[in-house]
Amino acid sequence: MESAISSPLSTSSHLLPSPSRSSLGSRSQSFPSLQNLRHPSFKSRCFLGVPFRSRQTQPIRCQSSNQQPAKDDGFVIEDVPHLTDFLSNLPSYPNPLKQSQAYAVVKQTFVSTDDVVAQKVVVQKDDPRGVHFRRAGPREKVYFKSDEVRACIVTCGGLCPGINTVIREIVCGLNYMYGVEDILGIEGGYRGFYSKNTLRLTPKVVNDIHKRGGTFLRTSRGGHDTNKIVDNIQDRGINQVYIIGGDGTQKGAALIYKEVEKRGLQVAVAGIPKTIDNDIAVIDKSFGFDTAVEEAQRAINAAHVEVESVENGVGIVKLMGRYSGFIALYATLASRDVDCCLVPESPFYLEGRGGLFEFVEERLKENGHVVIVLAEGAGQEYVAQEMQVVDGKDASGNKLLLDVGLWLTEKIKDHFTKVQKMAINTKYIDPTYMIRAIPSNASDNIYCTLLAQSAVHGAMAGFSGFTVGPVNSRHAYIPISRVTETQNTVNLTDRMWARLLASTNQPSFFESNELLERVDKEDVDVINHNMRATSI
Repeated sequence: MESAISSPLSTSSHLLPSPSRSSLGSRSQSFPSLQNLRHPSFKSRCFLGVPFRSRQTQPIRCQSSNQQPAKDDGFVIEDVPHLTDFLSNLPSYPNPLKQSQAYAVVKQTFVSTDDVVAQKVVVQKDDPRGVHFRRAGPREKVYFKSDEVRACIVTCGGLCPGINTVIREIVCGLNYMYGVEDILGIEGGYRGFYSKNTLRLTPKVVNDIHKRGGTFLRTSRGGHDTNKIVDNIQDRGINQVYIIGGDGTQKGAALIYKEVEKRGLQVAVAGIPKTIDNDIAVIDKSFGFDTAVEEAQRAINAAHVEVESVENGVGIVKLMGRYSGFIALYATLASRDVDCCLVPESPFYLEGRGGLFEFVEERLKENGHVVIVLAEGAGQEYVAQEMQVVDGKDASGNKLLLDVGLWLTEKIKDHFTKVQKMAINTKYIDPTYMIRAIPSNASDNIYCTLLAQSAVHGAMAGFSGFTVGPVNSRHAYIPISRVTETQNTVNLTDRMWARLLASTNQPSFFESNELLERVDKEDVDVINHNMRATSI
């Protein structure tokens, strides 16, 4: 076994005290002092042309074409926690990938300590360089001996295509790349930690699970008890925890990390963000999203075939999207058979000029049929108001949604049969659980592999309290707080939404006076201007 190498932080620990981080993933300040820049516990670092000593003792500097005095170019790095932040004398070891046959042909095996990923790549000439994250990948030094690692994997929340691929690749990545053989599966979500449900995972056990939908480890909502979970982690001797789940699950992962730090345990906590709705902030997209959009085409195509085959056919397809309508948006753009797309971010109304009823009537007169795609979170306020129900929440704290698809189907049917005296044929399709339960497609399988291996590299390198994901197509380590502080939603003033309106030629539904108060006036003006320009 290789001999231990002293932690790079231990060589300079006498210069400054080493208090623990005050909060996980806090935003960086614009002008930190030089002392803070050198401080090993400084969380989100801003480089102002001053050399920054990283954990691997390599300086990171702002690029400059000459040796003039440093100026503020707005270079900010939002860093992730590291085990040496609270275990200053933790030894490091040469990365086993140096002897890996797979990596023998790689020109640059290890990620440079200077490598960062920019959150924003489209900037103006004089703009600040902006926020950056640490680039994901293998480091030259690791903080775990392979034969001393006991890792565990847990899946929480709802189902999503690709979960089993992530599980498989974490197991195979730990084993094949780092020689780790002690890997546990925590069954049944967070409750499994203190319910003593575990499963020994090996590459042979998980060999073909990527071909199945669902989660091999089973899942549940809620059940998070930080103290019980960390007690179990400590009792079992687990030192690497891989947590697969959505924003609520990742918030739980942050609490686990904080408790681990409080107890001074050498335990790396890595999050892999999971949400089929694609509503995770910062990262480009969540795994399973491509598969969901692709599978949604089957339902849309079925609805189109149905309504084309009857007189005055109205097809309604409800897709996933509690707060974010990305699946509905992208499935609509991919299909080209959709006449109208309704998402939670864009209010709509039924009656009156420019309303949905008027639009449906026009399309029926023009084409003899109409297909509507709506996200499950769209129009919830109308359904709740009409049904006079009190808001409820599930075990994860998510708002319980009413069936807006069934409600809209009945409203359209009643309007045209009773008010317009017009016979229509409605077809309602809800494929949500069918989409959630399928295996991931080829694109998502590759993506899941990259996520899993990035998480493994990060944990072995001693990073903790982080999540992984692509930022502008480059995988990065991101503070958990950054992906949980807000949700990614469809921007109604973005070109992508304009592309959808141009594709379906549907109204923007912003003409009703009662809705103007809900949307920023400037946004409404932009949307209506774009709509007029499109129609010219």
